[in-house]
Amino acid sequence: ALDSKMVRMHTPGKGIAQSALPFKRCVPTWQKLTSDEVKETIYKLSKKGLTPSQIGVILRDSHGVNQIKHLTGTKILRILRAKGLSSTIPEDLYHLIKKAVAIRKHMEKNRQDKDSKYRLILIESRIHKLARYYKTKAVLPPSWKYESATASALVA
Repeated sequence: ALDSKMVRMHTPGKGIAQSALPFKRCVPTWQKLTSDEVKETIYKLSKKGLTPSQIGVILRDSHGVNQIKHLTGTKILRILRAKGLSSTIPEDLYHLIKKAVAIRKHMEKNRQDKDSKYRLILIESRIHKLARYYKTKAVLPPSWKYESATASALVA
């Protein structure tokens, strides 16, 4: 069977470093916030223009919520999607496109930078691979296509 995991593409690293979740899947006894209060905070932070991962960091650091899924029963992105506040393109794809736009802007000023040209090719191949994955999962529409000319409008 083919394993269709997303893997580290253009580096020799194995890429297995990750954070460990708490063993208990229940809400800690010291947690004072309710599920509805957390959801309201998520909506408020999303309307400020924050991404789901930024919302998670703020809830963890400022509000003491270690796992939103344990408290609300659903993940941040699913909560936002149910309310209609999620972005049109996924966060990881958005950041890759943003990086490609920054490198392209750098390349306009520094035409002779061969390493940046090479890195841009690698980033764009990652964008195409991720877009292909999201099309199969129906997160992106089948007609969605990454074009470098229109990419700056996507991340503006």
